[in-house]
Amino acid sequence: MGVATAWSFLVPPAKGFQKPEMARIFLWHFPCPMLAVFLLMFGAWSSLRVFQRVTVKPSFSVSPETDHAMKSLWDLRAIAAMELGYLFCLLTMATGILFSEAEWGAWWSWDPRQTSFLIVLLIYAAYFALRFAYTDSGKKAAFSGAYSLATILPTLFLVFVFPRLPQIKNMSLHPSNSIVGGLIKGEYGQCVCLILALVAILTVYLFKLRVRAGLLEIRQENNDGQFEHLGNGSAPTGVVRPVSLP
Repeated sequence: MGVATAWSFLVPPAKGFQKPEMARIFLWHFPCPMLAVFLLMFGAWSSLRVFQRVTVKPSFSVSPETDHAMKSLWDLRAIAAMELGYLFCLLTMATGILFSEAEWGAWWSWDPRQTSFLIVLLIYAAYFALRFAYTDSGKKAAFSGAYSLATILPTLFLVFVFPRLPQIKNMSLHPSNSIVGGLIKGEYGQCVCLILALVAILTVYLFKLRVRAGLLEIRQENNDGQFEHLGNGSAPTGVVRPVSLP
């Protein structure tokens, strides 16, 4: 990652930009929306698996404890993917604003792509508001999961379809055929592919850490509850041995 970061500063300035040296922001801007959309889709699919564990009976017998553990695991995967996906959404917006100021001379130009991605940010901000509105883990998983499933198609439309509509595409300042048209090549193409691969690997590592942390939280809660149950919340009766006090 350090080598890729250094390389992103050493690639030659891109021709045709208002500030050619600032075109390097694309190398870090492009991987962010790609990973964000993938993570949001995976979060919605993980939420669907939570509902499947609730509504679909498996062909083999599963104990209630195992079923609850599976639902908790998929819910943890859903929230981990959503958190990382939203982080990449914020990075997409931040790097896009920097690119807008460098290329178009304004921090916010009301470009259709900027506006559509801002709507995506607001949609998933509501997801976290809905999830943290409940303290019960079952309600958290159910309501936030239903919301993520309901919003994934509008998100895909806003990211991939809306900016490419003919009437919208002609209004946009944002280039739409850089990747498909093969305009990103040479050192820029090699560097952006390397950064995308490395950030994806780092994302998988962070995702696994987040799920492990969530499992430890659940285990801690279960242990606390078990201790309280075994102890019945009261001290044992009777005196085992006398204790002298000053």
